Amino acid sequence: MSSDKKSAELNPRTTEYEFLGPVGAFFITLAVPITTYALYFGCSEQSGGCPPQLSTIPDQITLALSSPAWWRSLWDTEATVIYFGWYAFCVVAWAVLPGDRIEGVTLRTGGKKTYKINAFSTYLLALGITTGIIYNYGPQAFTFFYEKWVGFAIACYIASFGEGKILALGGNSGNFIYDVPKSFHWMFDVKSFNELRPGLILWTLINISMACEQATRRGGLTNITDSMWLIQAFQAWYVIDGLYNEPAIFTTMDITTDGFGFMLSVGDLTWVPFFYSLQARYLAYNHVELGQVWTAGIFLLNITGYYIFRDANGEKNDFRNGKNPKNLTYFTTSRGSKLLTSGWWGRSRHPNYLGDLVMSVAWCLPTGFESPIPYFYIIYFAILLIHRQRRDDENCQKKYGADWEKYKKMVPARIVPYIY
Repeated sequence: MSSDKKSAELNPRTTEYEFLGPVGAFFITLAVPITTYALYFGCSEQSGGCPPQLSTIPDQITLALSSPAWWRSLWDTEATVIYFGWYAFCVVAWAVLPGDRIEGVTLRTGGKKTYKINAFSTYLLALGITTGIIYNYGPQAFTFFYEKWVGFAIACYIASFGEGKILALGGNSGNFIYDVPKSFHWMFDVKSFNELRPGLILWTLINISMACEQATRRGGLTNITDSMWLIQAFQAWYVIDGLYNEPAIFTTMDITTDGFGFMLSVGDLTWVPFFYSLQARYLAYNHVELGQVWTAGIFLLNITGYYIFRDANGEKNDFRNGKNPKNLTYFTTSRGSKLLTSGWWGRSRHPNYLGDLVMSVAWCLPTGFESPIPYFYIIYFAILLIHRQRRDDENCQKKYGADWEKYKKMVPARIVPYIY
């Protein structure tokens, strides 16, 4: 078989578009960095509030865009050097720190990739260094993420693919504008590396920097507000859970289906650390005191969401690995695949997304109710999860055909039982 024919079989031409095709993909390419910066300039003390007075926003935008000094201020050489130093640290930690190696799912070539598992070790090393800096030099020594937020938000990457590589099925249309956000795979598995390490761990470090900024203003770490402690605990635990359970990521859509193009690269390296830390950044200069009752209630809400998220994923992972400790019922398709119809997966086709949504509410509540902007996270996350659910359902419809319709009658709820 010729190499061209083999490549065509492995990388079939994309015939159906997502995100409204090239126009939608181009919009996303522009909208993600614009939204990242808009959330900063629309919610910061430097811009005059969260948000600033609405009547002043048009003049502020016009003045900024027409000012060469404002454009120059977006670039921060020191922040850029620190960021790429951080990325290099993650690469070196991946290479040097010990870790098990596991195989991923079967590729279209029939082979399997091998992945090194040491993201959690990288996190512990980074956290240890951060703790040492704060302990020895005080919280004021770790406020630079707050001070240089705009400079750090510039995340650069180069993505390319060559002949013989396996492309994402949805990212080989031949249209450059559409394929760039979706399609790249590298020899070094940059996709799985970036999914967990540089951005996800950096999210925690940025949160810590925001807590240090608040502590510096309030006279020490012991004076950090209860709202900030909740954000630190909730989001750090979420990151720890993802890093500790690193093997589970290799069965997710991001790894098995999507290519490493603009959407994943900028999503992993820029959007996750700089958007997901919005609540902590808001609390760095808005010192919300919740009190014991609100603190306990929000904590209970987050624990509930996490329990749903983790228990649902545990049921799925056990079942995929041939275990069924809860004796869950399942539906066998004509292909021989087995789909769970009881437990969490009997209540919803995506119960893990339900847990995510509950946690997203708990992450926003500590910011209080003076500004709606920190709650943008809930809106964004709901849209993201609904889109993923629809993509997954569409793929399952193609894969299982009439059996999928039977399964949907058994489990009608898509994410939220009795509602959606």
